[in-house]
Amino acid sequence: MDASFTAEQDEIRRTLRELLQKRCGSEELRTAVDTPAGHDPALWTALARQLGLPGLALPEAYGGIGCSVTELALAAEETGRFLAPSPLLATAVLSAPLVLALGTDTQRARLLPRIAAGSLTAALAVPGTELTTALTLTGPNGGEWAGGGRAGGVQARQVGDAGWRLYGQVAQVLDGHSADVLLVAAHAGGFARSRTLLFLVAGDAEGLVRIRQTALDATRPQARLELRDVEAELLGEDDDSAADGPGVLRELSAAGDTVAAVLAAEAVGAADRALERTVQYVKQREQFGRAIGSFQAVKHRLADVYVQVQAAKSAAYYAAWATGQGEPVGGLALAQALEALRTAAAEGIQLHGGIGFTWEHEAHLYFKRAAGDELLFGPVHRLRAHAAERARLFESREVTV
Repeated sequence: MDASFTAEQDEIRRTLRELLQKRCGSEELRTAVDTPAGHDPALWTALARQLGLPGLALPEAYGGIGCSVTELALAAEETGRFLAPSPLLATAVLSAPLVLALGTDTQRARLLPRIAAGSLTAALAVPGTELTTALTLTGPNGGEWAGGGRAGGVQARQVGDAGWRLYGQVAQVLDGHSADVLLVAAHAGGFARSRTLLFLVAGDAEGLVRIRQTALDATRPQARLELRDVEAELLGEDDDSAADGPGVLRELSAAGDTVAAVLAAEAVGAADRALERTVQYVKQREQFGRAIGSFQAVKHRLADVYVQVQAAKSAAYYAAWATGQGEPVGGLALAQALEALRTAAAEGIQLHGGIGFTWEHEAHLYFKRAAGDELLFGPVHRLRAHAAERARLFESREVTV
C-alpha cells in the first residue's frame, strides 16, 4: 500500500474544499436543511457539473470518471467536514453500485449516465430499520430483515405480463422523500418460496406516498415510504431457482464494505473539523486572564481527541484502499471513525462552554451527526462484534501439544 496521495487525489480534495467553503457555510447549511428537499439543489448541480462527484466511482462507459473507492472516500471526507447535505450518500454510494452490479444492460444505460451527470437522484429503501444488517455490517445478511415473506416489510407480486406491483411500508429511507428513483427491497413468492428482490420505483409513481420524517440529524433527511399497489420494475433479471433472485443479498453484502469505508472517511472529516473549531476557540476564550487553551487539563483532553481522530483517519484511508483489494475492514474503520466523531463533538460542546450548548452554534450539528450515524449504521459495539465474528476471533480452537 502506498500511503501517499496522488496529485489527482489532492486536487479532488482541494477543489471540493474550496467549493464547499464558498457554498456551504453555516447559514447556507441551515437554510438548505429547512428546504423541502433537505439540501441545496444548486450546490448539488455544482458538485455534479463542476466536479463530477456523483459519477466519481462509476465507469467511464456510463459517463463516470472511473475512479476507485479511495477517491470517493476522500470526497466524502470533505463533505463530512462541512456536514454538507446532499444526495451523494444515497445516490452514489448506496444506490448506483447496486444498479451497476444487478441491472440489465438496458437499465444501466438508462440510469447510470443520468446519475453520473447529477440529473437523477436515487435512494435505497430497505424495510424496517435493518439497513446495516442488509449491508452485512452488524449481522449476517440472510434476508430476514425484509420480512421473510411474512406480513410486514414490502411484498411484491407479479401481475401476468403487466409487471410487478409492490405493497408495504419502509421507514428511515435516506433522501427517500426527494429521490427521482427508488430501489426498494421486497419479498416475492409468499412464505413458502420467499425471495428478496430489488425493484425500481419512480418517485412520482401512482400509489406511492412519501413523507419526510423528523430526523435527529437534519443534514441526513429521511422519509417514510408507503407503497399501495405501486407499479415497479425488477432490477436485473429474475431467477426463480435462486433464493435472492439476481443475487440481491450477495450484492448488498458486497456493497456494505464500500459503504462503510466511505462513511468512515466522512465521519473522520466531521471529527477533524469539530476538533479544529474547538482548538481555535480555546485559543481565543480567556479565563483568569489567560486563554483556556493554555491550561494543561485542556491540552491533555484535546491531545487525546487528536490521537483518536488521527487513528480513525488512518483506519478510514486503509479501509478505502483495502476495499479495492477485497479485504473487508470497512466495518472496523467505521466503528473507529464514529467513536472518534462522537468524542470530538462531545468535547467540542464541553470546551465551548455555555455557547456550545446553544442552538445557534454549530457544535450540536456535529454531535447529532455522530449520534444519527450510529443509529443508522451502528452502533459501534455491534460493528465491532460482527467484525470479530467474521474474523472468527473468539472461536474456541483445540490446541494440540
